Amino acid sequence: MPKTPMDPSRRAALVSTCVIGCAGAAGVAVPLVSTFQPSERAKAAGAPVEADIAGMAPGELRRVEWRGKPVWLIRRTPKMLESLNETQSQVLDPDSENYYQLPTPEYAKNQHRSIKPEYLVVVGICSHLGCSPSERFTPGAQPSLPDNWAGGFLCPCHGSTFDMAGRVFKNKPANANLDVPPHKYTSDTTLLIGTDDTTG
Repeated sequence: MPKTPMDPSRRAALVSTCVIGCAGAAGVAVPLVSTFQPSERAKAAGAPVEADIAGMAPGELRRVEWRGKPVWLIRRTPKMLESLNETQSQVLDPDSENYYQLPTPEYAKNQHRSIKPEYLVVVGICSHLGCSPSERFTPGAQPSLPDNWAGGFLCPCHGSTFDMAGRVFKNKPANANLDVPPHKYTSDTTLLIGTDDTTG
């Protein structure tokens, strides 16, 4: 049976309908497919974080966030570093053999728990119930602290105390030191938190 040619006006209408239909399908599909992709926040949650330590004053604490956790960067004074000799026999785990949530990197298994003694990098979460300790850097007697306080951190939730290397004192509710995250120096003034030369 011979085919009859399609009316040109019907052909134009058919083409227009197909084009509009395809555009509509694409308009629905693109947002739907994009929901399968991780958000920028989710990507950043596990990614290494760059931290600037340029211009930090001795005794200064800076905070950054990595994996949703507060990470503290402290530039310790010579006096703060000397206090670690005083607290060595008073802390529960002086050699950082145990850990809370993150295995202690080899370069932090020393008295100052850091790559460079001057700078401390720790996760600011207490190993008891996950509260965030407060800095109590000033030595000496003060509320909730012993008279011979050498400086460090006090957890306001249940009274756990940590020295200037984030090591927990004996006989406290917390039973592990503050975690040291993997990190490395990419320059004299920049730290990369979340990776090191062993993790890539």
